[in-house]
Amino acid sequence: MSKVKLLLDVVSDMRSLADSIEVVCNAMTESDAAPEEVPATKSDKAKEQDIPLEKVRMVLAEKSQLGFTAQVREIIGKYGADKLSAVDKAYYADILKDAEVLGNG
Repeated sequence: MSKVKLLLDVVSDMRSLADSIEVVCNAMTESDAAPEEVPATKSDKAKEQDIPLEKVRMVLAEKSQLGFTAQVREIIGKYGADKLSAVDKAYYADILKDAEVLGNG
């Protein structure tokens, strides 16, 4: 490989890293904001507790690091929010399913 190609690869990797760092920073900032709580039944609360916000955030951050930052943002937008902490907890399982297919086909 030529040195120019190697440098271009480094630039590409650095851009991907910057995008990933931005997602992590946004996730950390979002965790500081308290989302509004919607009254739920006992069964709904049990489902919500199964998938914590931190797990969803971690999965989305990993996908972003792999270069799927735009798709991660689309997934969050699909559920009517511009940031993960604004997404209703009821959608966490669906978000994980959507994120699971990123990079798999």
